[in-house]
Amino acid sequence: MLQDIRDNSKGLIAKIIIGFIIALFALLGVESIIGGFAANPAIATVNGDKITQPQLDAGVQNLLASIGGNPGSLDENLIQQIALSQIIEDRLLEQSTRKADMAVSPRALDMAIIQTPGFQVGGVYNNDIAMRTMATQGFTPDTYKAALGRQMVVEQVVNAFAASSFVTVQELERIAALSSQKRDFRFLSITLGNRTAGEAIPAEQIETYYQNNEAQFMLDEEVAVDYVVLDKNALFNNVEVTAEQIAAQYELEAATSSSLSQRRAAHILLELDASRTEEQAISEAQALKQRLIDGEDFSAVALEASSDTISAEEGGDIGYSDGTAFPEELEQALALMQVGDVSDPIVTDFGIHLVKLTEYDVNEFPSLEEETDRIRRELASAEVDAIYFAQLESLANLAFETDDLTAINEDLGLDIVESESFTRTGGSSEITTNGNVIAASFSDEVLLQGRNSEIIEVGSDRAIVVHLREYTEASIRPLAEVRGEIAAILRTEIEKERALALGEQLLAELESGASIEALVTENELQWVVQAGASRDQAGMNGEVLNEAFSMPAPTQDGSRYSGIQLFNGTYVVLELQSVVKGSLDQLTQPEREAMIAQFVETDGREAFGNFIENLKSNAKITDSLSNEEEI
Repeated sequence: MLQDIRDNSKGLIAKIIIGFIIALFALLGVESIIGGFAANPAIATVNGDKITQPQLDAGVQNLLASIGGNPGSLDENLIQQIALSQIIEDRLLEQSTRKADMAVSPRALDMAIIQTPGFQVGGVYNNDIAMRTMATQGFTPDTYKAALGRQMVVEQVVNAFAASSFVTVQELERIAALSSQKRDFRFLSITLGNRTAGEAIPAEQIETYYQNNEAQFMLDEEVAVDYVVLDKNALFNNVEVTAEQIAAQYELEAATSSSLSQRRAAHILLELDASRTEEQAISEAQALKQRLIDGEDFSAVALEASSDTISAEEGGDIGYSDGTAFPEELEQALALMQVGDVSDPIVTDFGIHLVKLTEYDVNEFPSLEEETDRIRRELASAEVDAIYFAQLESLANLAFETDDLTAINEDLGLDIVESESFTRTGGSSEITTNGNVIAASFSDEVLLQGRNSEIIEVGSDRAIVVHLREYTEASIRPLAEVRGEIAAILRTEIEKERALALGEQLLAELESGASIEALVTENELQWVVQAGASRDQAGMNGEVLNEAFSMPAPTQDGSRYSGIQLFNGTYVVLELQSVVKGSLDQLTQPEREAMIAQFVETDGREAFGNFIENLKSNAKITDSLSNEEEI
């Protein structure tokens, strides 16, 4: 019982957490209980641990949010497989931590919740914000704390691999020898553009190319839509917050803030038992108080006389209270005391106490003037939220019940906007590049049935409904329109072939030991010399630099030669003349530190990857998406 007093009286954090959990259970408890009976079939298992479709859907949404871009342009099956693979790896990690009896203490979880920025207002934990945020994410207190605990334990595993990596001096020397290596080389660039000058591309070649590559000249199907936008931010213009509302909210917050003021106390407890009656305990407590009045130290007296031996070892300290943590009798006495005062004997269910007020932390609340702007914004935001969600419901109903946007325009006052034409890959405006808008515009409901789309949420503060205005079928561009494009394509291919042929001729001559100066002069080429080039040489073509540093070092008798056709068709002939190894001594201290950090990170990531692969190889995993089973 004494331990209960101590455990439940360690300050504001404990009280907030308890109140927070109770409030969330009151709000979400019934729903969470009912939801517990709803079963979802497993689409995968990890050592018997089921992964359900809703869990996969959540994983897909998280993956799409992390990579950004247009979801409509991504392979849905591939995205599902990647998301499922991530979930499987997470489950394996969780199972490994459970097997190792790894856990996070309740206090660490509580502190993580209290310190979550999304649960704070002005840097202070806010219970209402936390409740709303957790609820919108589909969490109950238990499921949120369980998920947070799993995440924190898994982070411990990941950090362990990162922290356990190291690099030796010998390894650093080898890395430095490669990374700070210098190379001397020169190269010839045989560019495109002047080897077919004056040559006409035969008409029959153009026509043949057109016939063999019709798909290349297809015009995709296009739509143009009308749409309406419900914009939450626009609603702020219609909301007015009065001075009276601000004052009322300020008084409420100030009252709440004052209730969060904390008192810290120490006590001497005399328990009642067969050998000590209440009257005897009170008499003993009065005698102890007199000793304190006479100048004895409270901590020393508590250590000598208190039945609460654990708190006595801390000078009698029983922690903080906001007015509700301690027994009511103690709270009433503390409320009337000044710091340093010691109470008369107090009777509670635990025995007889002498209580000393050791600290009083008053929570100072800012003035109304300082808080007016913030309160105005928050009240306006709350009212806008209510209006927005009400209009959102009306928008959804009207979109479903009507066959065009007229009623929406008349009832909600939303302007009907015309989009430009766009394809399944999107258009040029913010609206027509949105993947959800594109998907809705090309849906059967809109495209074939001519109905309004369902509500399309664009971020958290805008919703759109679209209606088809115009549809253009896919078609092939006529030959006359693309003749010039085809001629340019064919000319480029010929240029590449001729650059390749000349480059290979030059390379063969060099490797045979013959002189190529005549060919160089004849083709108006010029050697580009690079002396002491590094792997990250500024101003160098990356493809040329990579090739130069991938070539074997030359022998003492001569150079090494190589040829490479670049992405743009240019052919490059390379002559590697010498290689100078790097050394650790050549690096500055910041460069060394960066090298060590990069090595440790890479090594840790590789070790963690091997750990995951080992877990997979020893696990029984079933996956209905790919119909595979791994043992």
